Amino acid sequence: MSPVSDESIEITSSEHMTRVVLRGAFLIANVTKLEQRLGAIAATSPVQADLSAVGRIDTSAAWALATLQLRIEQAGQSFEVCGASDKVASLLRTVTDALPRIESQPPVRTSLRDRIETVGRAVTQAAQFVLDLIRYYGLFLSRLGRALRHPSEFRLTALVHHCEDVGLRAVPIVALMSFLIGVVLAFQGATQLRQFGAEVFVVDLLAISILRELGILLTSIVVAGRTASAYTAAIGSMKMREEIDAMRTLGLDPAMTLFVPRILALVLMLPILGLVADLMGLFGGGLMAWIDLGISPAMFTTRLVEGTDVSHVFVGMIKAPFFAVIIGIVGCHAGMQVKSNAESLGRMTSNAVVTAIFAVIVADAVFSIVFGQIGI
Repeated sequence: MSPVSDESIEITSSEHMTRVVLRGAFLIANVTKLEQRLGAIAATSPVQADLSAVGRIDTSAAWALATLQLRIEQAGQSFEVCGASDKVASLLRTVTDALPRIESQPPVRTSLRDRIETVGRAVTQAAQFVLDLIRYYGLFLSRLGRALRHPSEFRLTALVHHCEDVGLRAVPIVALMSFLIGVVLAFQGATQLRQFGAEVFVVDLLAISILRELGILLTSIVVAGRTASAYTAAIGSMKMREEIDAMRTLGLDPAMTLFVPRILALVLMLPILGLVADLMGLFGGGLMAWIDLGISPAMFTTRLVEGTDVSHVFVGMIKAPFFAVIIGIVGCHAGMQVKSNAESLGRMTSNAVVTAIFAVIVADAVFSIVFGQIGI
């Protein structure tokens, strides 16, 4: 045995056991020395701590002993405290119980049944989400019909405000985006069609792609990212501050007050934004065709009028109200799902944007299939 001792700590070690004898008071003033001495003990043998000569001890010294005990036990050795008074033993037990312990979790083996259950739960949740959106759509139609029967309950001022926010303030970004898309389409189309000497067909490419698909689709995606998030944030903030509950207490219907003006504003303004996108896309494409291919504005206009059927415009515009309803319902539904914390508000705002964009793209694919089947 080889003793290592100082005024109040004595540590003796052997092949079979390490013995720690503490004497005196161990407070925060000398806990650093205690921690250093205890930290030097190797976890290769059982440890016995003799606290019979300890007068006072505080939580810092108890933490040092508890840390030693945890380290020794994690190494597979035993740790024993002997001679401690009731007060010291109680404090040491309390600190030991409060120490965080990392419990190793055994690897979970997922069977085929578990995987099928996971897929089933995901499908059920998706179906429930779609049913919730349909329920909100029915709620919107119900309140809209009520507003038509009782015009005094309809909030025209709110409708005008949301029309300005959704439509007028979105014109610059929609116009710029559509102009650049037209430029890109004309440039890329000219590069490919020049190989076959068919540069003039770039006008048809622009007309069909922008008027039929890209104009309203990209506009809806921009509006989904801009407006769905705004609706979710506004309604979600009101729910966090319990303003929704206050409205119900005052006898105000949140669906009539919050949902109808917002969704109706989208229904009215999205076709206008789609028309702006079509015009700016054709303008950008015509400008690039003039610069790159030498197709004059007069020739571009003539080719556009003669070679483009007006049905392409109607195919694009007829989608706008449906996309608007989808975006509005998704945004309002997400706002009503916000809980009473900021983390929930951020999560639902992000979910609203992703869901609205995904739903718009799916709806556009459905429209494309339907129009293809009926020959439009």
